[in-house]
Amino acid sequence: MTFVKTKIGRRSFIKTTSLASGGMLLSFNWLASCKMTREEVSALPNEWFKLNGYLKIGDNGLVTIMSPNPEGGQGVKTSMPMIVADELDVDWKDVIVEQADLDTDAFTRQFIGGSQAIRRGWESLRMAGASARQMLKEAAAQTWQVPTQEITTEAGVLHHKSGDQSMRYGEMASKAAKIPVPEEVELKDSKDFNIIGTSRKNVDGPKIITGKPLFGSDTNREGMLIAMIVHPPAFGLKLKSIDDSAVKGMPGIKDVFTLKVFNDNYEKTFFDTRTFNDVAVIVGNSTWEVMNAKKALKIECEPIESITETRDRFGNKWEQHTPSGLENTDSHYTQMEAMANRPATIQRKDGNPVAAFQKAAKIIERTYTAPFLAHNCMEPMNFFAHVKDGKAELIGPLQKPEFTEQTLSARTGIPLENIEIKMTRLGGGYGRRSYAHWAIEAALISQRVKAPIKLIYTREDDMTDGVYRPSYHAKFRAGLDANNNLIAFHVKAGGIPESPLAANRFPAGAVDNYLAEDWTIDSNLTIGSFRAPRSNFMASAEQSFLDEVAEAIGKDPIDFRLELLERAKENPIGENNDYEADRLVGVLKLVQEKSNWGTSEANVHRGVSAYFCHNSYAAQVLDLVIENNKPVVQKVTCALDCGVVVNPDGAKNMAEGGIVDGIGNAFYGELTIKDGVPEKNNFDTYRMIRMSESPKEIDVHFVENDIDPTGLGEPTFPPIFAALANALYQATGKRYYRQPFLVEKQVVG
Repeated sequence: MTFVKTKIGRRSFIKTTSLASGGMLLSFNWLASCKMTREEVSALPNEWFKLNGYLKIGDNGLVTIMSPNPEGGQGVKTSMPMIVADELDVDWKDVIVEQADLDTDAFTRQFIGGSQAIRRGWESLRMAGASARQMLKEAAAQTWQVPTQEITTEAGVLHHKSGDQSMRYGEMASKAAKIPVPEEVELKDSKDFNIIGTSRKNVDGPKIITGKPLFGSDTNREGMLIAMIVHPPAFGLKLKSIDDSAVKGMPGIKDVFTLKVFNDNYEKTFFDTRTFNDVAVIVGNSTWEVMNAKKALKIECEPIESITETRDRFGNKWEQHTPSGLENTDSHYTQMEAMANRPATIQRKDGNPVAAFQKAAKIIERTYTAPFLAHNCMEPMNFFAHVKDGKAELIGPLQKPEFTEQTLSARTGIPLENIEIKMTRLGGGYGRRSYAHWAIEAALISQRVKAPIKLIYTREDDMTDGVYRPSYHAKFRAGLDANNNLIAFHVKAGGIPESPLAANRFPAGAVDNYLAEDWTIDSNLTIGSFRAPRSNFMASAEQSFLDEVAEAIGKDPIDFRLELLERAKENPIGENNDYEADRLVGVLKLVQEKSNWGTSEANVHRGVSAYFCHNSYAAQVLDLVIENNKPVVQKVTCALDCGVVVNPDGAKNMAEGGIVDGIGNAFYGELTIKDGVPEKNNFDTYRMIRMSESPKEIDVHFVENDIDPTGLGEPTFPPIFAALANALYQATGKRYYRQPFLVEKQVVG
């Protein structure tokens, strides 16, 4: 058994209060799950308290968990309540979960991103359930006049076997509410889990497939107006003036004006990213009427000037330079190639790589590039706002609501305590909904027109408005001695406008002479987090290069990686390696076994890849065939080490989603720029993977261990790029160095 203190940091983790209904109410400062609905809920308690951050036990035994974290498709609405319910020892069918509004007094880290939800919430969620169970046991012991250690629990029922007594949680809840919170609680051994590790259906599934209102786009209020924005057509331009003469008389149009999103003297935080700070706004009665008015509105733009501004990221300041001019994809690649041939910033150096390369009998050098990518969430950006009498009510999909609230207060002048943010399910996020300028815009528009409004971005608005995955470049070199041993390794990586380098990741620690350098190029295209930031490129480049090195050495690609990892495990170089070699070995050996690596089928071509990111380890083998001169992915075998798997079905779904998403981006993902204008603005030109192009089979396996859960929403995304590239090489004899690997109508030769 594990004993843990029931306090975290400076705040009390859990406290008690009485319910008017006679039930038990538990509050904790970090809990993240979402509403679980049941079609049949019989005899609800007389009253439920709608308080954020509370676990409620009704007098009939039902349990309600209110959760601060947004649900973005990663399954926290199901997996997080499972953790609480297991430690509480309640029957899963008796759990109801509700989405909490933003409440920074009750919660910390009330956001999603970086595959951290389960990892950060694991201990807190378990303590919540275990503390409640302990208090119920103590209440029962006092009632029955027996020692607490003689009380057992099972599926929401308290038992004293020797006294042949039992009682449901709900019957003991009012007494338990008066029990002091224990200073220490006992957590279950993993072998005693009843819910954790079992598959449970997505609790939002029925609502999703029946079209129930879950998303921000579904928000509707009496008297609500529709608002849309018009931004400059090119990066490097800013709005100068508007001509609304043809718009104001159009049916249903209420107002047309310009809007400054952030004040000129405002020090923007990391998540206050906004490409076009001055935009035109059209407000009207209906979406159709406003969309027609957008087409008639004339705007005049002028070039931006270069600017350097101070930004703040969680208290750390940095200078961001935005250059003037109209940029182009072709010149981007030229600039990156030039930077790759200049001295760069050394981030890590082991041994004497310069001397080792001079002594090398053979040097392999390869360059990899990747384009800008648009997030393309299925639900375009939107937000509801009603600002009135010094108060603001907002409803919509956000990944970082507490940071958005702070910006809202600064921009609108409304105190934080007068701002209410209700979170809806995200219709896709992948980092895009971290930069919630549209929520600020919605509040400012409502404040201006003095009415409730729903701001809606069209697909074209969203795809041409910035916050992209950066464009990247990486040059790798490997030095081999006369016996084909790897004696030197050099990576120089950079991008526009950020570097993707992770200097302390594999094969750092496995090569005596290792050098990692990076560089950046400023841009006026705004970038932001994209599923598995930076790793989504570096895994592709690194694992493709290692495959080519293995071939040059004459070794099986899995065996080659395992040999390097054994070196990193038994005799590591350096002290800052950010991966555990034995866990990376574990997923490689598991995928080797489950894929029957080493066997071959006629006309089936295989590629392998393995990568560590977001605290988890993933290895993949991809099988493809060539049909009608085009590649078809037949199967992907995936091995994962993400610690304890809370909900196996949900975990497999996330792994599968990352794999499909990665294959689509590797084949087709690309946003090109010409004279500052994105050349693709909707799905008719921005190629996405189609259902028929998804793998015919995805086989996911998890390493079984008792390690606390780590990330899962992102780790399967980065390595699949290289598994695909390596399989394509086996099929075509051609190495793929530039993403995307295919374009529309291109065939494989």
